[in-house]
Amino acid sequence: QVQLVESGGGSVQAGGSLRLSCAPSGRSVRWYVMAWFRQVPGQEREFVAAASLSGVTKWYEDSLEGRFTISRDGAENPVFLQMNSLKPEDTAVYYCAARASAYYSGIKDGGQYDLWGQGTQVTVSS
Repeated sequence: QVQLVESGGGSVQAGGSLRLSCAPSGRSVRWYVMAWFRQVPGQEREFVAAASLSGVTKWYEDSLEGRFTISRDGAENPVFLQMNSLKPEDTAVYYCAARASAYYSGIKDGGQYDLWGQGTQVTVSS
């Protein structure tokens, strides 16, 4: 069974940093894109960032670029999300997602992803 295993969430004060990790486990799959989304209860799921298989090509939600950095180095290695200068409005459950399509369309559309992690809570206090 293929899974995405997330870690690194927690509680931090505003201005602090957290680093999320997402590691594929189980059968080897060539995930061409891996991404992070987040969701606040009662709100729509929001795209955060994504990276290509090599990690060279990256996409960000415009409002988060500069504070958040996604990194990845190969199909079977973890993908990381470094979050700096955190704000209370960053509080959410963060989900890792992976897609097997080699086409880079719909990167910000969660419906285009094939596998999701269980989510990890990030809480930022003021």
